[in-house]
Amino acid sequence: MGRYLMCVHATPSATHIATLEGRNLVEHSVAKATNETTQIDGNIYVGRVQNVLPGMEAAFIDIGIPKNGVLYRGDVQYDQEDVEQSRSRPSMRIEEMLKSGQTILCQVTKNPIGAKGARLTQEVSLPGRFVVLVPNSSAFGISKRLGDTERRRLRKITDEIRPDGHGLIVRTAAEGVSAEELRRDVQSLVAKWTEIEQRAATSNQPRLVYQDLDLAVRILREELNSDYRGVLIDDRELFDKVRDYVTAVNPELADRIEYYDTEAEELPLFERYFVHEQLHKALDRKVWLPSGGSLIIERTEALTVIDVNTGKNIGKSNLEETVFRNNLEAAAEVAHQLRLRDIGGIIVIDFIDMETKQNREAVAGALREGLSRDKTRTQVFDISELGLVEMTRKRVSEGLLESVSTVCSVCEGRGTILDPDLSFG
Repeated sequence: MGRYLMCVHATPSATHIATLEGRNLVEHSVAKATNETTQIDGNIYVGRVQNVLPGMEAAFIDIGIPKNGVLYRGDVQYDQEDVEQSRSRPSMRIEEMLKSGQTILCQVTKNPIGAKGARLTQEVSLPGRFVVLVPNSSAFGISKRLGDTERRRLRKITDEIRPDGHGLIVRTAAEGVSAEELRRDVQSLVAKWTEIEQRAATSNQPRLVYQDLDLAVRILREELNSDYRGVLIDDRELFDKVRDYVTAVNPELADRIEYYDTEAEELPLFERYFVHEQLHKALDRKVWLPSGGSLIIERTEALTVIDVNTGKNIGKSNLEETVFRNNLEAAAEVAHQLRLRDIGGIIVIDFIDMETKQNREAVAGALREGLSRDKTRTQVFDISELGLVEMTRKRVSEGLLESVSTVCSVCEGRGTILDPDLSFG
């Protein structure tokens, strides 16, 4: 029936979406009620260029929310006939493509995080169940996860159903799907884009013209397949919305969407499946390993540091073997914690020093294998002579800890309170 179970718990202030593999919590997402300004990934706006910064190759765009979005040069679309280009410099500069006060249509590709505004692009894309429509583009692609035979079949179909003037990207979910189902998905997306264009043409004021689906529905659109044995939702309104969506786009999986009636059940949903307990552990800075070792996870503005310790793990044979086994456990757990806590940006892992190069390579391989199950893009470098691994993980959201907490008003996130005697007043 599938290896994953999704539990969706709705509260007045937020919706919590937990993904379990067996009994283990592997992902947790939070959709806050105030999503008009914070949870806006995928939304499309009419924006107005506030100012262009040539030195940063970026422009700040007013999209009708308190914090301006950022549009980088590589995400700008322009018509050659509409801009004046210098003959001595063939590549376009951002100040030649955009002017202050100009109105543009743009889409959010990354939510605002901390002091940073939302990341924007002018290359709008509309994801469906099986394909992604890229309006006014020549883009075309088929998921690399599909086999060669299936890719050839889908290529033949998409050559027939591809709409004029628009690009198309075929998703992994299209595997085995009939030509008629793909055609319906494309037609639905084209109709949606026509509606967006009509809305955008009514006014030049910065505003929202298309809001993506609720996070719970969006995650299901991206993820739901036969690997999921069920989706439990403890809110009737959200259950009806999700059930209707899945019935429309993937009817064979509709019976896996279930309503969890909290009044009829003995325990709340998150307690029944031990999500609550695992979630609290995922917010600790210390994580215990099975053999007695531990991880210490420290977040900073610039990067995340993970320190590996042997702790209570004293081993049985010799030091090198003990350290190697501890580091192997740590590599698997680090991959799990990065995915669970949704930690992005630069990450430095301080493994315990190993003398043997073969052992260092095995630990690096274990880390990469663990990260292979993470759908968020990562890049890992080899272990250095100091036992450090440098890696990056694409920052998609603010992270689990930040989504369920606020900065302390007393210490302002420093973690310590300065001695009042230092005032010398």
